[in-house]
Amino acid sequence: MQTDELKQLAWQALEDRKGLDIAEYDVRGMTTVTDIMLIASGTSDRHVKSLADAVVMACKKAGSPPLGVEGEREGEWVLVDLGDVVVHVMQPRIREFYALEKLWTVTEEKRGRSERV
Repeated sequence: MQTDELKQLAWQALEDRKGLDIAEYDVRGMTTVTDIMLIASGTSDRHVKSLADAVVMACKKAGSPPLGVEGEREGEWVLVDLGDVVVHVMQPRIREFYALEKLWTVTEEKRGRSERV
């Protein structure tokens, strides 16, 4: 499955289960780990688990099962590794504490400056 198709599939699964504040970061050229990161919030540990499970099930159904899933037991932060797309589902307080958006925004800004030089 192509990266954009996988991203759309994961995004739709998050929306269908009422994921909050879904954000996408294109991290190609910034890391070798993945191409796209999706970050979403859930309102509770059950909601976070449900969102992650929806992504896993949608991808399995489409023939692209995840390479791994971490954090399901606790439900504060679940990471779904789809290869070219990594999905982070977090409770709001965890998302705020780790501030992944700031990390990738700062990296994007630095990349943009170095490309202009």
